[in-house]
Amino acid sequence: MRLPRILLLTLLVAALADPTLTQSTARAAAAPAAPEFAQFDGGLTTLDGPWQFHLGDDAAWAATGFDDSGWEQLAVNKPWGAQGHESVDGFAWYRRHVQLKPGQQAPDQLAVLIPAVEDAYEIYWNGHLVGANGALPPHPVWFFDLRPHTWGLGPAQSGVLAVRTWKAPYGSYDNGRQGGFHAPPVLGSPKAIGNAMSAADYRWLRGRQVTFALESLYGLVAVLGFMFWLRDRSQWLAFWMACFAAARPLALTLIGLKLPISLVVAMGLNQPLYVLGDISMWYVLVWLLGLHDSERVVRLTRILAIVEFAEGIFDGCLTYGFSLSNPHPWQVLDMALMPLVMLLELYPFYLIGYAVVHKRKLDPARWIVAVLAFLSQTIFVVGVALQQGSRFTHITLGDKIAAPLFVVLGNAVNARTLTGALLLVALVYAVYRYSAESHRQQARMEEEIRNARAVQQVLIPEAIPATPGFKVESVYRPADEVGGDFFQILPLRGGGVLSVIGDVSGKGIPAAMTVSLLVGTVRTLAHYTQSPAEILAAMNQRMLARSRDGGFTTCLILRADPDGKVTAANAGHLAPYLKCREMALESGLPLGLSATALYTESTSQLADGEQLTLLTDGVVEARSKTGELFGFDRTSAIAADTAESIAEAAQKFGQQDDITVLTLNRSHGDDGVLSQRAVAATA
Repeated sequence: MRLPRILLLTLLVAALADPTLTQSTARAAAAPAAPEFAQFDGGLTTLDGPWQFHLGDDAAWAATGFDDSGWEQLAVNKPWGAQGHESVDGFAWYRRHVQLKPGQQAPDQLAVLIPAVEDAYEIYWNGHLVGANGALPPHPVWFFDLRPHTWGLGPAQSGVLAVRTWKAPYGSYDNGRQGGFHAPPVLGSPKAIGNAMSAADYRWLRGRQVTFALESLYGLVAVLGFMFWLRDRSQWLAFWMACFAAARPLALTLIGLKLPISLVVAMGLNQPLYVLGDISMWYVLVWLLGLHDSERVVRLTRILAIVEFAEGIFDGCLTYGFSLSNPHPWQVLDMALMPLVMLLELYPFYLIGYAVVHKRKLDPARWIVAVLAFLSQTIFVVGVALQQGSRFTHITLGDKIAAPLFVVLGNAVNARTLTGALLLVALVYAVYRYSAESHRQQARMEEEIRNARAVQQVLIPEAIPATPGFKVESVYRPADEVGGDFFQILPLRGGGVLSVIGDVSGKGIPAAMTVSLLVGTVRTLAHYTQSPAEILAAMNQRMLARSRDGGFTTCLILRADPDGKVTAANAGHLAPYLKCREMALESGLPLGLSATALYTESTSQLADGEQLTLLTDGVVEARSKTGELFGFDRTSAIAADTAESIAEAAQKFGQQDDITVLTLNRSHGDDGVLSQRAVAATA
């Protein structure tokens, strides 16, 4: 009797020293002596308890008569990675002997519900293949979200249920505790199995209500944001908000709805969507925090966005490598990318810090968005970072961060879901406030432009006064709401006419104010002097005294006397055309550049019936769609035409700037009244 005790003691010491031997001995000792009878309750029986389990692959393991008594036993309510086979991927088989008790009330036909199994599998009943989910190597196809399936087994009988499973290679984010079954299969009548499947689908849908509702709201925000941006292309905040919101429901469609989309395709498309959400969030913060006026921030954001998007596409392509026979290089690349990903995920912290350091004055709504974005990103970055390589580090904090905080009506809500919901509400409110503020500013600007336009319309003559001995026509066509061109036609007391034409640098309200200043100066000075050079000199001094933005103005003043004598002075403007050629005219500096600028008068003679044509550079600088300029040659060729035809030719060619044309014809028989057609063109 002593020998067995000594032998038993020796085996016990060896087992304690070798955990593998302990596990093997325990598993072997747990092998059932005989299969249990299936007990149907309501037409169903759950095939829980231990199943025979073996790593590897052999087609003979599907056979009914195969002896699996030496196999290991595993529970099927959790993966094999959580039962001593951590970080093991590839093939494994499960077998279960199903014994129907003679005389019991059993279904006429049998069906089986196979719950979540990673990642692809085939199911055999009594050695015959009855179904498969996905495809096994050498050309594997598996899906991101595991979904239960039902299979018919035929007439009720005892037999062996064998499941051939394949676990895909582990990614950098896997903890190594995956593989095989997650819940036990259910056996029963086809009707009862169908009801069980419906109940499982209902529980899944009920448990996803919060997620579906939140992502639907994100989708609605995306649609409204894109519509708002299409209506007003200047609202870039709405565009980026729409992109950020659209990324989440699109990703849910790929990987969260249990659609039959292979994981390689789903993850390959999901990675660019994921980085699109990141990039969009960056630009939302740039606009909400008022950083879009910082060239440094905008340039850095653009560079990092390009890097992030390229990384996302490359990372998506890496998924394809996991379906190859040797996935190890792709796993290494996947891990190598993670430091770059983590660094890019930290960029919102920089944007928020930049706004704080530079003391951007923002309303509370925008700061709430910034804080929630910071919190949401922190939770995500820390969670993902801790999950990377967790099967080697055995750090479980990442899983704890992703764990539910509470359950609402069967819906698990974790920290990221909660912050995502709060962030959505804050973003919508902040964007609404931003848009309302932008609309108010735009309305004020439009009102100012209308007022400036009204001022300019008063300064630009709608009707040319009577100029005996001369026929004057004018056309004024601004390129923008408020143009920078101006002209004046002033009859002189002793006969003749003083013509002024000019072009103020810049556009909009500042240009309109400068035009107002110059026109007022011309009208005042015309009462005291008719010398074009003296008027230009006075205009130059007035502009220098009032101008603060460094702008300048080109201007041409021309006096035509009753006898046809023409006296002109030029401040950097285009020379007038006489007989389709530019007049020889000395040009001084534009107004507003130098206090010592001098302006010289030149004289010429306008014969009876001849026409002088004055115009701005909007004519010669008209540009076609191909980039060709209207140019001086075309201008010279039509310089003897009417003012309206010249302006129309330039406008049809491709107007880029304000167009102003004045024509002055000497005619003793003309009363100087502008034709009706020219009046319409001027108005």
